[in-house]
Amino acid sequence: MKEKKKIYFVSDAHLGSPDYESSLKREKLLVQWLEEKSADAEAIYLVGDIFDFWYEYKHVVPRGFTRFFGTIAKLTDKGLPVYFFTGNHDIWVFGYLQQELGVKVIRDVLETELNGKRFYIAHGDGLGPYDKKYNFLKKIFTSKCLQWCFSHIHPNFAVALANKWSKYSRGNHNYPEELNYEEEWLVKYARDVMKEKDIDYFVFGHRHIPIVHKLDKDTTFINLGDWLFNFTYGEFDGDRFQLKHYNG
Repeated sequence: MKEKKKIYFVSDAHLGSPDYESSLKREKLLVQWLEEKSADAEAIYLVGDIFDFWYEYKHVVPRGFTRFFGTIAKLTDKGLPVYFFTGNHDIWVFGYLQQELGVKVIRDVLETELNGKRFYIAHGDGLGPYDKKYNFLKKIFTSKCLQWCFSHIHPNFAVALANKWSKYSRGNHNYPEELNYEEEWLVKYARDVMKEKDIDYFVFGHRHIPIVHKLDKDTTFINLGDWLFNFTYGEFDGDRFQLKHYNG
């Protein structure tokens, strides 16, 4: 890692939700954050569900997000690496973001070493056997047959249907007021991984709950929270990882 450079992590902005006005306000705030942090960033990791819904037709992509796209393109044009993890809400990323924005798309887990620390990074959906309902749904959503069928529905109807489903699925989430960390299924999954691998930092999104939890003296579990309610992000300065709140 270059001297005085930092690596930033953010997830679950759900741009497009719940309506245009509130989404635009969060988009502008996220763009402000990106512009500020790019000044001392070595890399930026967008850890899934940046969009509340995304689908790329062969010749059509969803409207909106212009400020966000322009900012990301500007950063990658300057040579700043930006990693885009697909989440359960924006799983249907194919080639547009790579080609137009220059991001590096990660569809599964990324294991990497940053400044001598071992990182295990993923959005968090469908990992391990603990979220059985979503594991089943993920198999359906990643089906080539389903994607082909969806691509042949007129976008006006298809996007409206997908947005309705997205709001319904997110509305069924219940976030506990008090956490039993060891009962969190991503914590259980991380402990399973630790039986086979030495990891310093597990970094996930998906749960929308800001969490920093020591699994043992050498391993830390982080959930990045979200940009719907918490406006939290991760910062790794080469020595330690901090979860911070962005005030704008």
